[in-house]
Amino acid sequence: MKPVLFPLLASAVLFTSCLTTLDSTLNAYLEGGEAPLTEKEVARGLKEALTRGAESAAKALGAKDGYYGNDLYRLALPPEADPIIENIERVPGGKKMMDDLVLRINRSAEEAASEAYPIFADAVTDMTIADAFTILKGKDDEATRYFRAKTYTRLVDLYHPKLNGALDKKLVGDISANQTWNTLRDLYNKVALSPIGKINKMKTVDIELSRYLTERALDGMFLKVADEEKAIRKDPVKRVSEILKRVFGSLD
Repeated sequence: MKPVLFPLLASAVLFTSCLTTLDSTLNAYLEGGEAPLTEKEVARGLKEALTRGAESAAKALGAKDGYYGNDLYRLALPPEADPIIENIERVPGGKKMMDDLVLRINRSAEEAASEAYPIFADAVTDMTIADAFTILKGKDDEATRYFRAKTYTRLVDLYHPKLNGALDKKLVGDISANQTWNTLRDLYNKVALSPIGKINKMKTVDIELSRYLTERALDGMFLKVADEEKAIRKDPVKRVSEILKRVFGSLD
């Protein structure tokens, strides 16, 4: 009888445990509360939040003046480009051409941003339940960190050609910004590496202009994504669906 008795007792304990769990869940509903979040609900809520945040960020920066019209996101040439700017501005009409260049750079970034959402959407699709819980319990920008890790390389491939194309367009004397930058950079580095440059502790400049601007443009994109994430985490008004209210409400 003993071999039969043990499985029966185990089954009874398991059945009692299930009844207790079901009873507590029902009581939560009857008392006006909610059942605990399931793993699938957390994953679904996080995916919806990430989708909404990424879509909103891409749409905002992809609109006209998304970059150019906001001091926080507007792209500018690096400080190392000051000699280029100063020399071009001495040429009649040079300032306008430089202003046009900066405008074109930002318009190129806006065009890239308008095409960025599918890259973010793929990252959301690939998100695991473990990723979802890490994001939910993590820092205020945990989702943004996830996006950066999963999308950065593809976003560089999207942004870089567009920004480089803007820099390759001709400016003063049928010379592009890339050509001017490379010429002045090489001349400066030659001086920096000379005995006089070493005595004056001059440092060489190795910045690739298109790569620099691509990195700054993506910094702006992820800054915008982080703002969207923070709003959903902290502002109940931004939780526009029941699953968002449940998942992020659990953190309040």
